[in-house]
Amino acid sequence: MPSLYTHKDRNIRKTWLLFFVFFTVVIGIGFGFSYVYRSPAILYIAVLFSVLMSITSYWYSDKIVIKMAKAKPVDKKTVPELYNIVENLSITAGLPMPKLFLVEDPSPNAFATGRNPEHSVVAVTSGLLGILDRSELEGVLAHEMSHIGNRDMLVSTVAVILVGFIALLSDMFLRSLFWGGFGGRNRNNAGGIVILLGIALAILSPLIASLMQLAISRKREFLADASGALLTRYPEGLAAALEKILRVSIPLRAVNNATNHLWFSDPTKGEKKTHWFAKLFMTHPPMEERVARLRNVEV
Repeated sequence: MPSLYTHKDRNIRKTWLLFFVFFTVVIGIGFGFSYVYRSPAILYIAVLFSVLMSITSYWYSDKIVIKMAKAKPVDKKTVPELYNIVENLSITAGLPMPKLFLVEDPSPNAFATGRNPEHSVVAVTSGLLGILDRSELEGVLAHEMSHIGNRDMLVSTVAVILVGFIALLSDMFLRSLFWGGFGGRNRNNAGGIVILLGIALAILSPLIASLMQLAISRKREFLADASGALLTRYPEGLAAALEKILRVSIPLRAVNNATNHLWFSDPTKGEKKTHWFAKLFMTHPPMEERVARLRNVEV
């Protein structure tokens, strides 16, 4: 019977496999575009621009996300129970105490962010504090602390870099068609085929890359659930919290496509879509599936 350890190892392997495919796609697109353009300089500029923008975003990611969520800092005096739970989990996990923030919103949710454990942030909504008891709240916070411990912030940032890079190359390629960049360069059949393949890649690659990013996000949620249950040694607390949150249909006010994957549950309340095609575009796995996995593993 699988344990939390085997679930964790399996999800890590699958995530690295997705990253390998990501890098393969990036290299393939870059090679194809440089061949069609006959100018590798464009590829170098695109890579440099993407890396610089991504590093800037990563360095200030916690401040950006906190501002977008309209979260306010809190301390031990204002939310003593929340502070004590996070402090205890930090000691148990061997992690630095993260900064705590509160989002005034009736939708029960939470997120963790920060470029590393030393600069980590955990934020919860007022709605979450209002409906969960201590063991359930501890389960949710253990999930968020696991994101910090598993370095999920780095994984998410690298995924954003790759998706942005692919989208940038695709946009450049499609725009060049309107500028007449291929006028007399590829009049033979082989050149025409390369251009058609390039157009197909330019249209489909951003979609494929985004789907892979969402798949990575869902894998990290399963891994954080498993790691969080292992941290508290009480999977039922997190499972019960998920069930309570599932019954609340209030979407988050501060919904933003760029940060949806960071939240504990889908802030748009889209988990109830169970069709396989709809699942491809979900930032989070279905709540029912997360609960089932928690209740079918050993601690």
